[in-house]
Amino acid sequence: MKTVIFDLDGTLADTSGDLLAAANHCFRAMGHGDVLDPVKDAGVALRGGKRMLTEGLMRLGLMDDAAVNEFYPMLLQAYSDAIAVHTQLYDGAMDAVEDLKLAGYGVGICTNKPEGLAEQLMRELGVRDQFGALVGADTLPVRKPDPAPLIETVRRLGGDPKQTLLVGDSDTDRNTSKAAGVPSILVTFGPSGEDMAALEPEALMDNYSALPSLVRVLLGPA
Repeated sequence: MKTVIFDLDGTLADTSGDLLAAANHCFRAMGHGDVLDPVKDAGVALRGGKRMLTEGLMRLGLMDDAAVNEFYPMLLQAYSDAIAVHTQLYDGAMDAVEDLKLAGYGVGICTNKPEGLAEQLMRELGVRDQFGALVGADTLPVRKPDPAPLIETVRRLGGDPKQTLLVGDSDTDRNTSKAAGVPSILVTFGPSGEDMAALEPEALMDNYSALPSLVRVLLGPA
């Protein structure tokens, strides 16, 4: 079976608002108020929890690895407590997923979000059952851009690792697809969209309505 694997944050859903709220919860606990901006720092959010804490502490002139590690569990808890307040699936994402499934492709999620949080988010968004497999940052001992999580996602779908492609929004996703020897489609509607062309993916996508046809071109019929 041919498969299409999706990144989550910044690809299927804009999760930046809830991620930044969790980080600012930590900065308030430190006594600094909100440090990260929900609009300007959307790209920072999609780099993960520790990256948000690092960025905020650097701006405060208080960067300390120990503080990042100390407050990271608080960030994860705050995020879990309010994981889908601001988060929204991108327009047309689930329509494209359904079109791919109807055409016979397997679909799954490979994310650098911790697996438990990814599962929780997809359930709260009401779309977890639309994906045949989900592999997170801590499912395996390694995470993207190591190709193993992508290959494991395909394996769980019963697919062929050489007959897959990765839909993502970052250099991490591009490097993952390269390491696995498969094509990637990078979305241009996320916070880092203007930088995607420089990564030279096999295709760029600025609207989910284009995805099924791009998949057919890159993978052939299911």
